[in-house]
Amino acid sequence: MTGARAATVLSHGRPAQTAGALRALIEAAGREGVALRFDADETGKFGLTPRDGFVLDAPLSDDVELCVALGGDGTILRALRRYAGTSVPVFAVNYGEVGFLATVDPDEDDFDMTEAFERALAGDFEVLTLPALALETPDGPQAAINDLSIHRRAGERVAQLAYAIDGEEAGSVRCDGLVLATPAGSTGYNLANGGPVLAWGVEGFVVSFIAPHSLTARALVVAPGDLLSVHNRSQGEVDISLDGRPAGTLGPGDAITASFLREAADLAQVPGSSFYRRLRQKFGRLSS
Repeated sequence: MTGARAATVLSHGRPAQTAGALRALIEAAGREGVALRFDADETGKFGLTPRDGFVLDAPLSDDVELCVALGGDGTILRALRRYAGTSVPVFAVNYGEVGFLATVDPDEDDFDMTEAFERALAGDFEVLTLPALALETPDGPQAAINDLSIHRRAGERVAQLAYAIDGEEAGSVRCDGLVLATPAGSTGYNLANGGPVLAWGVEGFVVSFIAPHSLTARALVVAPGDLLSVHNRSQGEVDISLDGRPAGTLGPGDAITASFLREAADLAQVPGSSFYRRLRQKFGRLSS
């Protein structure tokens, strides 16, 4: 990075909920000598006016030390996708339902928001580099930090989806859809499908099915060096979503390929964080 120290701020669509966090962030940034960058959407959302330490209506820039995300996993994923490949870590404060990707949670006991931001802006965190799915779609290359889902359109017939690994077909399933998930995404849509949870650090990705019309369709963990393809053998189009956002359609006879990308985006972590502690806190104890 060149010039003055700076951090990007991104938040979800409910500014009243994150206003207290923003005040704490502004205080911490003033102490640490870090300028806060807000794009036009964030500037308008919070009704910000010019002052020392603010860069308003600013385009998102790679020339920052940190991205601070205030929101749920959707907001955090937006930040991770924007800063994928830039080595800019995302420090996330949970204001969502689960917030599995969040660095810190305001509901934790003895949580001090200003102290958390001071530590973040001072670089007092560990960095976890998350993998992604590198995808080739009919609309061109794309990437997913969490997951790709393919699902039948509402009101349409059950989909017929075939999947192959390195060109060898592994199955063809009548279903409402399927999900390809990274380890970070395995606790999302994949988990709801009954798919396995992949610990962060596992190399590979999982395929799970949405309401399969089969007694034999089972989730599959794909090795990191394998190329997986999904073929639409339905009579009509099916919808595609990337990281929970609509991303086009897959026509009859079309296919998507997915491969494992080991290093994609950097997530800030409190020193000493544990995936298994996070899993227990978010989803309950591992044993009854």
